[in-house]
Amino acid sequence: MSNTTTKTTGLPGLRGAEHIGFTVPDLEQATHFFVDIIGCEQFYDIGPISDPNGDWMQQQLNVPNSTVIKKLRFFRCKNGSNFEVFEYQADDQNVQVPRNCDVGGHHIAFYVDDFDKALAHLQQHDITILGSPVIRDSGPSAGQTWVYFLSPWGMQFELVSYPDGKGYETTCTDRLWHPRFPEK
Repeated sequence: MSNTTTKTTGLPGLRGAEHIGFTVPDLEQATHFFVDIIGCEQFYDIGPISDPNGDWMQQQLNVPNSTVIKKLRFFRCKNGSNFEVFEYQADDQNVQVPRNCDVGGHHIAFYVDDFDKALAHLQQHDITILGSPVIRDSGPSAGQTWVYFLSPWGMQFELVSYPDGKGYETTCTDRLWHPRFPEK
């Protein structure tokens, strides 16, 4: 037996993010956006879910007990996390989409092989593009092009591409996960 001990950190058995969950104001509108514009695949629905006489909603989901999940729907988006998209009904529901700078602010980035072609596709579907594409030519993200865009309900997304890799890869043997090479 060796005197060397192996120190483990983090969740035992962690493999990666299985899904990303978020709430939308209109599930059918979101389905059109994710399937017809982005190219995700719709899988299955659950709901409605409620517990008007109990505390399951508060205990399990940290929402008021009177809340109803009208429906939730799962999507697969190519080589990345699945999406669990909720449509809730709640008396005191905040309907403002958080900004990136707000606590809970977020965005989801979609990697594409041909940035210009994907950007033109979004523009052809009247998707709001924020600013203009940013091209990184130095630093750890050198080689990357990105731009933010908004869903029809105002949620922030990002279009990103770096077909020849990123700058940090020239000085590091480890790699961030990449949707073009999901097995690596």
